[in-house]
Amino acid sequence: MLGSSSASLRVFLRRAGAASIIRVPPSLHRVSSSFATGPRQDVGTVYELRTYDIIPSKPNEFLEVVSKSINVRLAHSEMIGFWTVELGAMNKAFHIWKYDNFAHRAAVREAISNDKEWQEKLSAIRLLLHKQDMEIAYLVPWCKLETPPKPGVYELVTYQLKPGGPALWGKSFKAAIDAHVSKGYGKLIGVFHTEYGLLNTVNVLWWYENADSRATGRHLAHEDARVVAAVRESVQFLESQRNMLLIPAPFSPLK
Repeated sequence: MLGSSSASLRVFLRRAGAASIIRVPPSLHRVSSSFATGPRQDVGTVYELRTYDIIPSKPNEFLEVVSKSINVRLAHSEMIGFWTVELGAMNKAFHIWKYDNFAHRAAVREAISNDKEWQEKLSAIRLLLHKQDMEIAYLVPWCKLETPPKPGVYELVTYQLKPGGPALWGKSFKAAIDAHVSKGYGKLIGVFHTEYGLLNTVNVLWWYENADSRATGRHLAHEDARVVAAVRESVQFLESQRNMLLIPAPFSPLK
């Protein structure tokens, strides 16, 4: 817009002549726009979402090794939860770490790189991995991290949304989540909007008492007119969607 406005103004000045008095409208004095794509949490807390692809036939060994090692890593920063994937994928582990801000994360990364005991244990863990993936995310402004009422299972739903951010799809996405929460079809644990990684990605973490209660809630939601209407409104911004049923590890803070 700035380029086309400036070009039009130059043409107008040439046609008007040097002797003419030109008053430039205030709107052309400065052309600017906000690059914000929607509201964000006021706090600086960031969450690191890690997904590990485990070598086939090694998931049990992986979990055993991590169980014996994780306390060394927990001495450096807070882990929100650690799960293995039961349905929706195979040979995967998913975990979430919390940091006060990016400086805190950088300090922790430096500390663990200098922790010889952890580096030795990490070497054993890496031998059991095929691939690692990491995203940095914020909780969306209208969500706070919740805890479940008792041990159960979790569902991670990953939405890839159209470019534009919450300014484009935030309102309708929230309405769809709220419609599920208001009727108790699932216990919402957290909604994470990716800052580093595949952008316009939102990871929604739900808790259920068991896989069957999740199936029942899903069935009821599909017959709920309010939920159906909210989903129809939000799906116009959806590129893709994937879900996984997660089982908390014995050492996971979220059970």
